[in-house]
Amino acid sequence: MKKRLTALLLSGVLAVSMFAGCGTEMNKTATVATDGTNNITLGVANFASRLTQAQYDDFYVSYFGENVWRTDMYGQGTTAEDDLKANVMENLYAMYALKNHMADYGVEITAEDTAAISTVAESFISANSAEAIEALGADREILETYLELLTIQSRMHAEIIKDADTNVSDEEAATSAYSQVYVSKTSYTDAEGKTVEYTPEEVEALAQKVGAFAAAAKVDGLKAAAEAHEYTVSPATYNAKSSVSAEIKTALEALTTDGAVSDLIETETGYYVLQMDAIVDATATEATRDSIISERQNALYTEVVEGYLNEMEWDLDARLWRQISFDNLFTVYEPEVETEELDVTEQ
Repeated sequence: MKKRLTALLLSGVLAVSMFAGCGTEMNKTATVATDGTNNITLGVANFASRLTQAQYDDFYVSYFGENVWRTDMYGQGTTAEDDLKANVMENLYAMYALKNHMADYGVEITAEDTAAISTVAESFISANSAEAIEALGADREILETYLELLTIQSRMHAEIIKDADTNVSDEEAATSAYSQVYVSKTSYTDAEGKTVEYTPEEVEALAQKVGAFAAAAKVDGLKAAAEAHEYTVSPATYNAKSSVSAEIKTALEALTTDGAVSDLIETETGYYVLQMDAIVDATATEATRDSIISERQNALYTEVVEGYLNEMEWDLDARLWRQISFDNLFTVYEPEVETEELDVTEQ
């Protein structure tokens, strides 16, 4: 299936508008990073950084406030702005590393690609306000350069992962489907929606109630017993890589037939009753198979890119890099019109 990069995907949204601060003048053609062969301009680095910021602003600001990019979110001694910029620059290094090895995988940018990139760049500029474009530090040349790098990265990714091992045995993929009821023994939600901790007497009564439910589940099945006791049944899956508590793992491995119901399981925080719906669930097993293949593909891609990066020695101009600052915030809107599209992978 073809993957398509749209102006909408490029920006996270089509219309981007700033709602605080103002932009900073900079020499966009200056080289902010070089490995002696490839030069990353300040304009491209700034646009990539600000575009990524714009995709996070609404979410981060809603949780952490408008000063979010100046805060040390992870206690590492760096600001959120520093962290995001570092990630963006590492990705730009990777993009140029992949560009250097296009011929190894038969990847190229054709005249048709160049025309499509130009159309998408123009569409992006036309769709956004002049204020937003200025804040992003975008112009046609910067957009076309960045779009070309994105296209190369996507196509190289598609080619590299073709070499990943896609043979996953049925045993490795085997995944069970089960249902569970969980009852907390630490607290409950009252009629007003407040969390209330159980008293010792209430915990004792709860244990008897849950014990009766577990016994009923053995006879009537988990769903029927849960309905009678007004408990919620939740679906889940399990395989060798699943992260579950030791108590749950032991109980699941003891359920060796479809429909089998566990004894009451007590953990530090509550009680569980489980029912094995399918020892090997076809849908869940195929999802696990796909996940394993995806993990292998991602690992291979990362290994190849890291190998390319080890061949390069990038020199970052710290003075120019500091000029890129998230001195305004963005908000985003859904597009009102259909946008131009750019193919980024071969059929």
